[in-house]
This record gives sequence, structure tokens and C-alpha cells, in this order.
Amino acid sequence: MQVEGSPDAAALDRLAQGVALKDGRTRPARVTRVDRPSWLWPRDPPIRARKNIPTQWLQLEIREGRNRQVRRMTAAVGHPTLRLLRIAIGDWRLDQLRPGEYRRL
Repeated sequence: MQVEGSPDAAALDRLAQGVALKDGRTRPARVTRVDRPSWLWPRDPPIRARKNIPTQWLQLEIREGRNRQVRRMTAAVGHPTLRLLRIAIGDWRLDQLRPGEYRRL
């Protein structure tokens, strides 16, 4: 996911420990900084871009699935999600699938 700003270690630690949301505390998550995926397709329309505010790509692995949970978690630590990509659900992974492609399971 791409978030607004550049989260510091404290923000990443809060995501990893779990964040207090209106519907309760989230379970701990795995979070790491990553580079922009090389296989990423262009977004149409493009995300909002601000010249003075950097963005950062994060990989966040959660163990529960509340409504808009990832977006609410990043907003709670002060870094709203700008672009969100789901690359896996359980053991199922996108790997190198492009938009519109599919694979039989």
C-alpha cells in the first residue's frame, strides 16, 4: 500500500502492535517498508499528489478483516492510505497476474 508521508519507527510499531479503532483494538500485524512494486500498473485516475508531502510504500499483513481496516489503521497512525493493493488472501497469492488475467484454482 502507498501511504501519505513517511511513517517513522513509532508509527510502524503502533501498526505492528495493533491500533485502537472505534470498533476495538486490531490484532498485531506485520509491517515493513518496501519499494514501489515494479509490476504495478498505472492507476486511473492517478492518486492525489502533493509536491511537499512524500509517500511511502508499506507491506502490511493482517490476521483479521474488518471493514476498511487497513485504511482505518494507517489513518489512525497519521498516514492515510493512498493506494491499496491486496496481493494475497491466506495461501492464495496474485504472484504475476496482471489486471484482467486469471488462473484456475
